[in-house]
Amino acid sequence: MSHSAISENIVEEHAENGDVKARRAFLAAAGAAGVCYAAALAYPVYRYLASPSEMALSASAVTEVTLKDAQKLPTGSVLMFKFGPSPAMLIHHENGQWVALTAVCTHLGCTVQYEPQMDRIHCACHGGVYNPYTGANVSGPPPKPLKLFKVAVNDAGVEVSRA
Repeated sequence: MSHSAISENIVEEHAENGDVKARRAFLAAAGAAGVCYAAALAYPVYRYLASPSEMALSASAVTEVTLKDAQKLPTGSVLMFKFGPSPAMLIHHENGQWVALTAVCTHLGCTVQYEPQMDRIHCACHGGVYNPYTGANVSGPPPKPLKLFKVAVNDAGVEVSRA
């Protein structure tokens, strides 16, 4: 074998080793990028699926809320407040009765409003109507009543707790 044939053989082997190393580096980089992309897609899906259980835990952690100076609320009016992570309403009816209910429609989760002139709780999203004394679903698409809370009025304020 001549000297030039040997050097050509060495150059070809060296070039092939360089190509293999470049291919391996490219595949490693592409694999790492694929793992990062998959993680970027998986994280929002995980947060979406995990959030109902986290919300249930945070909702059950709150058992009582004290609304300072709420006893001064005039009759026929409502006070919106947070009971844990969810909105709720305290209604002081014309007859002097106090009622506290969740303010989340049981149909699709919209926030409901108290309409004192019509003596009802109304969901503007799909026309659901609830009884303002019991929270019972009266008409429309809501499948369940609003949750009713226990109310205690004292000099410091109004205490609202789970029934």
